[in-house]
Amino acid sequence: MNDTGTLDEAYGRLHTTGPEFDGWLSNHGPMAVESMVRHGYGREVHRWLDTYVGRLDELPRGSSPIEAAEWREALGDPGRLGDWLAYFDRELREQPWRAVLGTWWPRLLPGIAAGATHGVIRTGHAIHALLGQEDEPRIAELGQALGYWAARWQAIAGFDALSGTAGPERAGTPAGTNGPERAVSGAPDGTAGPEQALAGVPRVPDQSADINHRLGQLADLTGWGSSLAALKPAADPQQARAYLTELADAATLRYATHAHGNAVMLVHTATAPTAVLRALPALPAEVWVASFNAAWAAGAAVTAAYAPDEPAPRGDLPAGPAEAEEAFELAVRHGDEHVIKLADTALDVYQRTDDPDALAAVVRAAGLIKPLR
Repeated sequence: MNDTGTLDEAYGRLHTTGPEFDGWLSNHGPMAVESMVRHGYGREVHRWLDTYVGRLDELPRGSSPIEAAEWREALGDPGRLGDWLAYFDRELREQPWRAVLGTWWPRLLPGIAAGATHGVIRTGHAIHALLGQEDEPRIAELGQALGYWAARWQAIAGFDALSGTAGPERAGTPAGTNGPERAVSGAPDGTAGPEQALAGVPRVPDQSADINHRLGQLADLTGWGSSLAALKPAADPQQARAYLTELADAATLRYATHAHGNAVMLVHTATAPTAVLRALPALPAEVWVASFNAAWAAGAAVTAAYAPDEPAPRGDLPAGPAEAEEAFELAVRHGDEHVIKLADTALDVYQRTDDPDALAAVVRAAGLIKPLR
């Protein structure tokens, strides 16, 4: 069986399960298998799923269909997860997937913190798969990703990602407006590159409990607003793509020295901007700057929530493998979904930068995160 068939079969298995399990933990299966297939490990996918799917919950059922006029009221309501999944399944059967994405990306973008950024990450993986081949299982995966993002929609304190197309009023976008994206509160407006900007993000005072508890402290965090604004702004779509690439690179390299803050959660500082970067080819250019701004806010928020007091000494860090693909092989052997996703991002970063710390980040993650068993 070719890898295309493997991915579609994997989606078929996973689409009987819900986007969350054990309360609110994210189902990483679709993201991990898409990465594995793309890197040539399709033969490992079903064996990996045999271990992974046992922990997942069933696909939630809807209770009250979401109508076109009421989507704002249902946005960010996890109790309507089943309704949102049904809504996007219906939308994607009635319209081309790019049209649905073009409408909903600006609406969802202000809530990029959804599911600890897993809403946008799963969407980015789904788009990446669709850009390679369009078929029913991949379109269905996009629907599940968008439905999850909508149900868990969550804004970031101090940041409003405004776009020109019918965004939610409570996110700061007037309903029914049209026009170019515009500057907003909390958007990059400084001179710092991403490495310097990430280093300047303050830590929340109480790094305990779950991510919602940590993100809830951002509104009152001294220096939070100025740290969001410190990053250099993108003046146009092409610059937004270039800066988004720099952000993904910097976050991945930083992971090697800061992963001990929380090895699982800090993965998302790298994988969230990567997901947005991979989505850009399917999005209108006029939303690229807003997408870069939102990716930065998401990475900064996770950094504030989980970064350690100090980086690890360079002498304590592992070396990366001699060959780039050895890093992904290590991740597949390890089995944890976060290690696999980080390896997927790290290989992109290494190809762009030739920096061995990108591969060392994967080794670091594999050493700190418990293997899948």
